[in-house]
Amino acid sequence: MILIITHKADFTADFIINKLNKIGIPYKRFNCEDILDYPYGISIGPDFHYCLLGESKFDAVWFRRTKLPDLQNVPNDQRLFLLNELDNFLKNLFSVLDGKWVSNPNSVYQAENKLFQLKIARQLGFNIPATLITNDKNKLRWFFSENKKNVIVKPIAQTRVKSADTPSFIFTNKLTPSLIERIDDFDLTPCIFQENIDKDYELRITVVGDRVFPAAVYSQDHHETLTDWRRKKLSFLKIEIPESVHDLCIELVKKLDLKFGAIDLIKTKAGDYIFLEINPNGQWVWIENETQQAISTAIIDLLTC
Repeated sequence: MILIITHKADFTADFIINKLNKIGIPYKRFNCEDILDYPYGISIGPDFHYCLLGESKFDAVWFRRTKLPDLQNVPNDQRLFLLNELDNFLKNLFSVLDGKWVSNPNSVYQAENKLFQLKIARQLGFNIPATLITNDKNKLRWFFSENKKNVIVKPIAQTRVKSADTPSFIFTNKLTPSLIERIDDFDLTPCIFQENIDKDYELRITVVGDRVFPAAVYSQDHHETLTDWRRKKLSFLKIEIPESVHDLCIELVKKLDLKFGAIDLIKTKAGDYIFLEINPNGQWVWIENETQQAISTAIIDLLTC
């Protein structure tokens, strides 16, 4: 039995579930926002026992996403308390579920740390952009000058900004000389400053266990996507990568104690491959649909082998 930890709006989970239904592999879907409606129990005595969704044992767990309930008509202080308790209960629950994890939540949470992943990638031998995180405006001025006034800025964690209507996104942007001249007018909140790497094209390399699925996006063919390919709907194409890069991608995922990773790289015009980041639970369905690479099959194989 496979347990899928997710939420109702996770269409990537839907994609895998449709395939599991077709081939007859049993699973249970745990939508975390419904935790208050699901029957569950954990007993600790001479023996340890849990029951979740009517099951007391799962052979494998696919950890996709979590989402807390939307508590309505609850005073704010009580709401914050309850959400914190529910969040911690989920983490406690996940820590006692046996079986093969794709991937273990603790490893996912650590790997989402962009500074940590940059540090590990560099230690393994990846080339990375010159990077600065600071609230010292003089250091930022120096960094901007040192990198020939060719520097980008991006969020340290979240790129999606929630709003009452529709969510908006913070894309990677270039720092301009005029902004640096006016830097004293701003507070430097936590963010990542990096040298802007001149690109030939960009890559999304999806790693599932020991299997690697590279895809390229030609972001430099469009003015809108020179700095961030997400600004426009672009197609991804299957591509070959050097064996050394292939092996480094697998090594990085293993070093981070993950079973899955979506790695973003830049290929420079000089032929170098530059590591940007890894998303330990990145989206991939559109990659499979556009490149016909069997990422979903690899995930199912990993969960069932």
